[in-house]
Amino acid sequence: MKRKIHAVWTGDGANGSGLLSSQSGAFENMPYSFKTRFENEDGKLGTNPEELIAAALAGCFNMKLSFVLNESNFSPEKISTDATLLFEDGKVVSIHLDIKASVPEITQEKFVELALESKTNCPISGVLNCEIQLDASLL
Repeated sequence: MKRKIHAVWTGDGANGSGLLSSQSGAFENMPYSFKTRFENEDGKLGTNPEELIAAALAGCFNMKLSFVLNESNFSPEKISTDATLLFEDGKVVSIHLDIKASVPEITQEKFVELALESKTNCPISGVLNCEIQLDASLL
Protein backbone atom coordinates (compact mmCIF):
# COMPACT_ATOMS: atom_id res chain seq x y z
CA MET A 1 0.00 0.00 0.00
CA LYS A 2 1.21 3.50 -0.80
CA ARG A 3 -0.46 6.74 0.22
CA LYS A 4 0.34 10.21 -1.05
CA ILE A 5 -0.02 13.65 0.49
CA HIS A 6 0.64 16.78 -1.54
CA ALA A 7 2.10 19.69 0.43
CA VAL A 8 2.75 23.19 -0.94
CA TRP A 9 4.53 25.96 1.00
CA THR A 10 4.77 29.57 -0.12
CA GLY A 11 6.96 32.19 1.55
CA ASP A 12 9.39 32.16 4.44
CA GLY A 13 9.06 30.14 7.62
CA ALA A 14 7.43 32.65 9.95
CA ASN A 15 5.20 34.44 7.45
CA GLY A 16 4.59 31.80 4.81
CA SER A 17 1.72 29.40 4.53
CA GLY A 18 0.94 26.07 3.03
CA LEU A 19 -1.78 23.76 1.80
CA LEU A 20 -2.12 20.01 2.31
CA SER A 21 -4.15 17.67 0.12
CA SER A 22 -4.67 13.95 0.55
CA GLN A 23 -4.87 11.23 -2.07
CA SER A 24 -8.14 10.02 -0.55
CA GLY A 25 -9.77 13.44 -0.74
CA ALA A 26 -10.35 13.44 3.02
CA PHE A 27 -8.86 16.93 2.95
CA GLU A 28 -8.17 19.21 0.02
CA ASN A 29 -6.08 22.38 0.30
CA MET A 30 -6.13 22.31 4.11
CA PRO A 31 -4.23 25.38 5.33
CA TYR A 32 -1.22 25.25 7.62
CA SER A 33 1.33 27.86 8.68
CA PHE A 34 3.61 28.97 11.49
CA LYS A 35 0.60 30.63 13.08
CA THR A 36 -1.61 27.53 12.85
CA ARG A 37 1.25 25.50 14.28
CA PHE A 38 2.44 27.69 17.15
CA GLU A 39 0.11 30.64 17.75
CA ASN A 40 -3.39 29.23 17.29
CA GLU A 41 -4.28 27.27 20.43
CA ASP A 42 -7.92 26.67 19.42
CA GLY A 43 -6.81 25.13 16.10
CA LYS A 44 -9.51 26.82 14.04
CA LEU A 45 -7.25 28.47 11.47
CA GLY A 46 -5.86 25.24 10.02
CA THR A 47 -3.88 22.16 10.88
CA ASN A 48 -0.25 21.44 11.66
CA PRO A 49 2.03 18.40 11.36
CA GLU A 50 1.70 17.55 15.06
CA GLU A 51 -2.10 17.44 14.86
CA LEU A 52 -1.89 15.11 11.87
CA ILE A 53 0.55 12.81 13.70
CA ALA A 54 -1.77 12.65 16.73
CA ALA A 55 -4.72 11.88 14.43
CA ALA A 56 -2.77 9.15 12.63
CA LEU A 57 -1.81 7.50 15.93
CA ALA A 58 -5.33 7.66 17.41
CA GLY A 59 -6.93 6.24 14.27
CA CYS A 60 -4.36 3.50 13.85
CA PHE A 61 -4.50 2.59 17.53
CA ASN A 62 -8.31 2.24 17.49
CA MET A 63 -8.14 -0.04 14.48
CA LYS A 64 -5.32 -2.14 15.97
CA LEU A 65 -7.12 -2.44 19.30
CA SER A 66 -10.30 -3.64 17.59
CA PHE A 67 -8.31 -6.40 15.85
CA VAL A 68 -6.49 -7.38 19.06
CA LEU A 69 -9.82 -7.56 20.90
CA ASN A 70 -11.28 -9.72 18.11
CA GLU A 71 -8.27 -12.06 18.26
CA SER A 72 -8.97 -12.48 22.00
CA ASN A 73 -12.65 -13.26 21.30
CA PHE A 74 -14.05 -9.88 22.32
CA SER A 75 -16.31 -7.76 20.11
CA PRO A 76 -15.89 -4.04 20.75
CA GLU A 77 -18.98 -1.91 20.27
CA LYS A 78 -17.14 1.42 20.36
CA ILE A 79 -13.57 2.62 20.90
CA SER A 80 -13.00 6.34 21.43
CA THR A 81 -9.46 7.71 21.74
CA ASP A 82 -8.26 11.24 22.45
CA ALA A 83 -4.60 11.79 21.52
CA THR A 84 -2.76 14.70 23.13
CA LEU A 85 0.63 15.44 21.61
CA LEU A 86 3.25 17.37 23.59
CA PHE A 87 5.65 19.45 21.46
CA GLU A 88 8.52 21.10 23.36
CA ASP A 89 11.78 22.67 22.28
CA GLY A 90 11.26 21.75 18.63
CA LYS A 91 10.53 18.09 19.30
CA VAL A 92 7.53 15.81 19.76
CA VAL A 93 8.15 14.63 23.32
CA SER A 94 5.12 12.44 23.97
CA ILE A 95 1.62 11.49 22.92
CA HIS A 96 -0.94 10.58 25.54
CA LEU A 97 -3.80 8.32 24.47
CA ASP A 98 -6.98 8.43 26.53
CA ILE A 99 -9.07 5.42 25.48
CA LYS A 100 -12.67 4.78 26.42
CA ALA A 101 -14.41 1.73 25.03
CA SER A 102 -17.52 -0.34 25.23
CA VAL A 103 -16.53 -4.00 25.08
CA PRO A 104 -19.00 -6.58 26.44
CA GLU A 105 -17.75 -9.33 28.73
CA ILE A 106 -14.22 -8.01 29.28
CA THR A 107 -12.62 -7.04 32.58
CA GLN A 108 -10.86 -3.72 33.07
CA GLU A 109 -7.58 -5.56 33.63
CA LYS A 110 -7.84 -7.55 30.40
CA PHE A 111 -8.84 -4.42 28.48
CA VAL A 112 -5.77 -2.52 29.73
CA GLU A 113 -3.55 -5.51 28.85
CA LEU A 114 -4.88 -5.60 25.28
CA ALA A 115 -4.68 -1.81 24.96
CA LEU A 116 -0.99 -1.92 25.93
CA GLU A 117 -0.38 -4.72 23.43
CA SER A 118 -2.10 -2.64 20.75
CA LYS A 119 0.01 0.41 21.58
CA THR A 120 3.19 -1.64 21.22
CA ASN A 121 2.13 -3.22 17.91
CA CYS A 122 0.31 -0.34 16.21
CA PRO A 123 2.09 0.43 12.89
CA ILE A 124 2.10 4.18 13.58
CA SER A 125 3.49 3.71 17.12
CA GLY A 126 6.41 1.88 15.56
CA VAL A 127 7.54 4.86 13.50
CA LEU A 128 7.24 7.49 16.23
CA ASN A 129 10.30 8.52 18.18
CA CYS A 130 8.53 9.68 21.33
CA GLU A 131 7.00 8.32 24.50
CA ILE A 132 3.46 7.01 24.04
CA GLN A 133 1.39 6.88 27.21
CA LEU A 134 -2.13 5.59 27.64
CA ASP A 135 -5.05 5.49 30.00
CA ALA A 136 -7.68 2.91 29.09
CA SER A 137 -11.10 2.55 30.64
CA LEU A 138 -14.36 0.84 29.86
CA LEU A 139 -17.58 2.75 29.38
